[in-house]
Amino acid sequence: MPRYYGIFLDVQDRLGIVFGGDAHEGQRKVQYLRECGAKVRLVAPEDETSPKLKELAAAGDIEWEKRKYQPGDLAGAWIAIVADTSSKEINEAVSAEAKERNVLLNVMDVTPLCTFIAPALIHRNEVTVAVSTAGSSPALARRLREEMTADTCQCLRWANVGPILADARKDVRGRGLVMCPEKWQTFMTPAWLDEAQFGDSAKAQADLIAGLESVSCKSCAPFGSCQRIETPAPHH
Repeated sequence: MPRYYGIFLDVQDRLGIVFGGDAHEGQRKVQYLRECGAKVRLVAPEDETSPKLKELAAAGDIEWEKRKYQPGDLAGAWIAIVADTSSKEINEAVSAEAKERNVLLNVMDVTPLCTFIAPALIHRNEVTVAVSTAGSSPALARRLREEMTADTCQCLRWANVGPILADARKDVRGRGLVMCPEKWQTFMTPAWLDEAQFGDSAKAQADLIAGLESVSCKSCAPFGSCQRIETPAPHH
């Protein structure tokens, strides 16, 4: 079993092809590619395509080839997903063409034919959390996703205050302050989270910026190393 390299892909304006148009997996893959800005081409027979996908095609939101896979279908593709895996021959043919054309490929639940696997995703504002079991147990990945999104889990509360942290970061960067992650976390306390989420968000942002400004320095001691951020070269 390979150990997969976790990565988020920019598919904006790139061609993504989905083979299979059922109302579950095919539709879900098409819609997510569209949400991420990809140009989507669906390859699926008319009698195996969901009403929703037919509507998207009729509106011109996706391309639709009303048939199953044919050699050459991956020409110009950047990413491809086989949602209908009922034909072993088609799965293997798509995989061979993807390797030949260097196209990223996911054949759902057929891990040996994949060059990437799809994790269970959790979205909250601008934060996306991906959970993967390296293809060994999709059920476990789904269970972990459900646990993380439950009301009893506190970890994603931080995603709710993402816009406040983003605004604070713009302010700090705009003033040229040196801020490594350790400094941020010094002031991102549970009490601060309560204030930001349930209290005065403007005050929480101001308090965070004031705290960061108070520890702005060149050496970062005792807050760790600043090697992970860009530091302007000294002027001579």
